[in-house]
Amino acid sequence: MVAGDAVEAQEIFYPYWRLKEEGFEVVVAAPSKKVLNTVVHDFEPGWETYTEKPGYRFPWVDLTFKEVKPEEFDGLLIPGGRAPEYIRTYPELEAIVKHFFEKGKPVAAICHGPLVLAAYGLLEGRRVTAYTAVAPDVRRAGAIYVDQEVVVDGNLVTSRA
Repeated sequence: MVAGDAVEAQEIFYPYWRLKEEGFEVVVAAPSKKVLNTVVHDFEPGWETYTEKPGYRFPWVDLTFKEVKPEEFDGLLIPGGRAPEYIRTYPELEAIVKHFFEKGKPVAAICHGPLVLAAYGLLEGRRVTAYTAVAPDVRRAGAIYVDQEVVVDGNLVTSRA
């Protein structure tokens, strides 16, 4: 799993613990080894978009992006929130993500997570979903945006918020 500050709380905590419950070893990588500050997005009356509030702190960052050896991992999960907006600027993350696509390993991206894939040119011709405000970005990256809860396209699984 890759994340950074401003990751959506539910989108990192829930998969983290569910995967562990199923017996998977979950390793989290971020720009630096630190406690991540998560956020909670919510829809408030009178607002035209979501609001953002501080979330819980996520203390289980195991590796920096520079320390990741992608060949040692079987799958990749990119949670959403605001983190994808800036973690996609790390060249080390680009190499990690491209490895998973080149090897056909499973990749999942939640909510704003597909922004990372769009930035790296990995969505051309792929069917994906995402948070609705991300639809223009994935379309410009050549993806076919599908307005449904979950979309599976080969090794890629995407979901809305």
